[in-house]
Amino acid sequence: MFSRSLRNALLGAGTLLGLLTTTVHSLGSTCSTPLTHGSAAAGDPFWRQNIAHQGIAAFNSNPSGYQVFRNVKDFGAIGDGNADDTAAINAAISSGSRCGEGCDSTTTAPAIVYFPSGSYKVSTPLIALYQTQLIGDARNPPTLLAAPSFSGIALIGKFYNSTTHYADPYLGDNWQYYTNQNNFFRSVRNFVIDLRQVSGSATGIHWQVSQATSLMNIVFQMSTAAGNQHQGIFMENGSGGFLGDLVINGGNIGATFGNQQFTVRNVTFNNPINAIWNWGWTFQGVTINNAQVGFDLSIGDTSSTGNQGVGAEAIIDAVVTNTPIFVRSSIPSNGHLQGSIVLNNIKLTNVPIAVGVKNGATVLAGGSMTIDSWAQGNVFKGTNSAGTFTQGNIASIPKAPAVLDSAGRIFGKSHPQYADYSPSDFVSVRSHGAKGDGHTDDTAALQAIFAQYAGCKIIFFDAGTYIVSNTINIPAEITDMIFTTKGPAAGAIIVEWNVHDPAGQQGAAGAWDTHLIIGGIAGSGLQAAQCPSSGSGGNSCFADYLGLHLTSGSSAYIEGMWVWLADHDLDTPGSAQITLYSGRGVLSESQGPVWLIGTASEHHVNYQYFLRGAANHYIGLAQTETPYFQPNPVPPSPFIPSTNVDPATLGVGAAWALTVQNAQNILVFGAGFYSFFNNYNTACQGTQNCQQQILNLDSVSTISIYSLNTVDAISQISVNANAVISGSSNPNGFSNTVTAWTRN
Repeated sequence: MFSRSLRNALLGAGTLLGLLTTTVHSLGSTCSTPLTHGSAAAGDPFWRQNIAHQGIAAFNSNPSGYQVFRNVKDFGAIGDGNADDTAAINAAISSGSRCGEGCDSTTTAPAIVYFPSGSYKVSTPLIALYQTQLIGDARNPPTLLAAPSFSGIALIGKFYNSTTHYADPYLGDNWQYYTNQNNFFRSVRNFVIDLRQVSGSATGIHWQVSQATSLMNIVFQMSTAAGNQHQGIFMENGSGGFLGDLVINGGNIGATFGNQQFTVRNVTFNNPINAIWNWGWTFQGVTINNAQVGFDLSIGDTSSTGNQGVGAEAIIDAVVTNTPIFVRSSIPSNGHLQGSIVLNNIKLTNVPIAVGVKNGATVLAGGSMTIDSWAQGNVFKGTNSAGTFTQGNIASIPKAPAVLDSAGRIFGKSHPQYADYSPSDFVSVRSHGAKGDGHTDDTAALQAIFAQYAGCKIIFFDAGTYIVSNTINIPAEITDMIFTTKGPAAGAIIVEWNVHDPAGQQGAAGAWDTHLIIGGIAGSGLQAAQCPSSGSGGNSCFADYLGLHLTSGSSAYIEGMWVWLADHDLDTPGSAQITLYSGRGVLSESQGPVWLIGTASEHHVNYQYFLRGAANHYIGLAQTETPYFQPNPVPPSPFIPSTNVDPATLGVGAAWALTVQNAQNILVFGAGFYSFFNNYNTACQGTQNCQQQILNLDSVSTISIYSLNTVDAISQISVNANAVISGSSNPNGFSNTVTAWTRN
C-alpha cells in the first residue's frame, strides 16, 4: 500500500496501445526523498505553462511538424481584458489542419489549448474543435470575458455558419457542425466565464457533446439584473459524459440541460436551473442558493414517438436555500409516469415547495427540512412485476457506509490537477527514453521510468501513442489517459486494477477522465480497412478479452470513464461501421469501496458491467449499449465462456448491460441501458424489441436500483434470467423508466 496518493500519480495526454495487460498497482518508492507536496511558489504559473512541451500526434500525416500543445499567447492573444482576443484564440485552436466543418471525427489531430492567467475578451464564439482540451491556469484561472457587442450562440460554441462564423446553428447553413452523438474527446477546465458586460442575451458554453467529455472547475459570472437573458450552459441533443466542480452565479437560466445521460457532481447554482429535458441524469452534490426555481422540468409526451420531455432525474445530496420551489413539473402526473424523479438526502432551508406543478398543486410541501427518500414514478419490489405508481416517500435508500464521506454524503473527489506542483516535480516519459511514436515498443522504457520515479515524481505522459508488448505496472492515480489494444488481441485484459486506498484516504486509488477506447482509432489495427461491418475481418478483429477488471482486494474511485469497443471508425470519413469483438466490459470483484461516477461501457459481447462477489459500490450514472451485430452471433460467441470472468447465465440472445451475482451493498443511482440494433438493423426500434432482456440480478445479492432507463428492451429487469419487469409498463418519453427497484 502507499501512504500518500500523490506518490503514485500518472498524468498524461497520451495513449497506451497494448498487446497484453496494464496493471494498476501501488508502486513502491525507491527514492531517498519521496514526493509528498508540491514545490510551486506563491506567484508561479500552473505547471502546464512551463513544462517541456514535446507531445506528438503519432499518426498525424506530419507528426514531427504537428503542434499538440498551443499557448494562446503564442498566437497573439493579449489577455488584458481590452484587446479582442477572439481571432487569436480561434487560430490557436484551429492551427494545423484540424477536424472542423465537414469532418466527422479524427484521432490524429488532438490539441491542448492553454490559457495563461489573464482576461481574454471574446466577441464571437470560440469554436472548440474535435478532440480539443481548453485548459486554463488552475492556480489563477483566466477569464473569458464576453465583449459588450458579443454575438453568437455561446462564448464557447461548437457550431458556426460558414458565412458568418457565429450565427445561431438553427438558422445557419450547417446546423450540425458535428454529428452530435459522435462528438467525443472534449474538455473545458479552469476558467471564469463572464457575461456581465452583455446587455442582451448571452450563453457561456454551448455543450452538445457525447462520451469522453467533461466540464470542470469553471465559474460562470452573469447578470443579476431583473429580466436579464444570460444562461450559463446550454446543452441539447447529444449523449453524455461528466460535469463537475462548477459554480454558476446570476443569470436568467443557470443551465439548460438537455441530453441523453450525464452525471453532475459538485455544482453550485446561485440562480435558477430551468428548461431541463433529457433521458436520464444523475445529480450528485448540488447546491442551489436564492433561486426562483431549482429544477424546472419540461415534461413531454410519454410515447416513444412523441416529444422528448424529461425522462428521469435522480438527485442525491442536494442543499437548497431561499428558493421558493425546488422541483417544478409542467403538468400533473395523475397516476401515469410522466417524468421520473428520485430525491435522496435533500436539505431544504426556506424552500416552501419541495415538488410542485407549474400553475398547479403542491405535490410535496417544503419548508426547512430534510427529504430522506422521495420518488415520483413506478416503484417495484423483488419479483413482483406489478409496480406501484408513487408520488411520495419511499424507504430510505441504502448506502454502504464505506462510500460515504464524513458528512454522510456520497464521497466525491475532484479531478487532480496538481496545481501546487512545479515542473520540477514531474518527470516526462519522453525525456527518459519512451518514444510515444506509435511504432516503437516502449515497454522497457516505461517500466524503467516507473521503477525509478514512482513515489519520487508525478509521471507525465507527453501526448503520443506508447506501444507496450508485455504487462506493465502503473501508478494508482491516473488522469487524462487512454488505454487500448493493438489488435488482434483476443486474450488481452486492458486494465487490471489491483490497488486499495489506505485507511483514511478515500479515493486515493482513482482515475479521472481516463478511458478505454478499444479499436476504431489510428494505430489500433482495428479499423474499417481490417474490420468492416460485414464481419469479414474474422479472427483479426478480436480486440480484447476484458476491458477493466477491479480485483477483489482493490478499491477504486473512477470518475468520467468510457469503456468503449468502437462500433465505427473514428478516422474514416462517414464514420464507417466496423465489427469488432470484445469479450467483456467492466468486471468488478472488489469488496470496495468503489465509486463509478459518470462511467459507460459499450458493445462488449457478454456484458458491459458484471459485479461478481463484489461489495460496497456506488454507481451513478452507468450507461451501456449492446453490440450492434447481436444476436448474430449469440453470446458468448465468438468467445469461449469462462467461469473466471463470466456470469452463470449469459444474455438471452444479447449482452447483459449489467449482471449481478452474489454481490452486497450495491447502489445504482441512475442508469441508461440501450439496445438500438438487431444484427445491424434498426427496424426493432419500431416495436421496442431489439433484445429480450438487458439487466439480470440473482436472488441473493443486496442491490438497489433507482432511475433505471432502458431503450428497446422487452424486459427491463430480470431475476435469475427470468424477466420480471416489462418495459411496456413504464413508458417515459424516449425510454422506459423504473423509478425504483429494491429486493424487499
